[in-house]
Amino acid sequence: MFSTVRYFIKTSIIFLVIGLLTGLYMSVSQNLFSRSYSIELVSAHTHIILFGTVMMMIMGVALWFFPRPEKEDTKYKPGLILFVYWLLTSTTTLRFIFQVIDSFSYSNVSGIMITIFSFLQVVGILLFFYSIWGRIRSVGSHIRDAKGEKF
Repeated sequence: MFSTVRYFIKTSIIFLVIGLLTGLYMSVSQNLFSRSYSIELVSAHTHIILFGTVMMMIMGVALWFFPRPEKEDTKYKPGLILFVYWLLTSTTTLRFIFQVIDSFSYSNVSGIMITIFSFLQVVGILLFFYSIWGRIRSVGSHIRDAKGEKF
């Protein structure tokens, strides 16, 4: 397992812990102190779990398991994948922070920042899958097909 894969997977675990603690805060706030929370906090919690944890884990595992790029693959660049990692990590973190801030006191600035970070996350995801597109291929399946194996 190379370092970029470890970055994606370990970061997804950190985001999971942040998401769990946010959910615990929401549960304690509502059930023990009868205080409600805003939809922005729900969104921050959901986003850090689904995007921060699930997507980062999927991307890390995809980098690890997919076949190596073919020699003529010009789209796959390890430097681009590392850039995407830092882009997604920073924008996910900042989006979470601004959504938490926005859940306590609404501001137009927070809304604009959340939208910018959301856009950059979409860009990062598209760059990631553009880069690994050539690695999504069958390796050896033609041999298994010729033997009559079915999956």
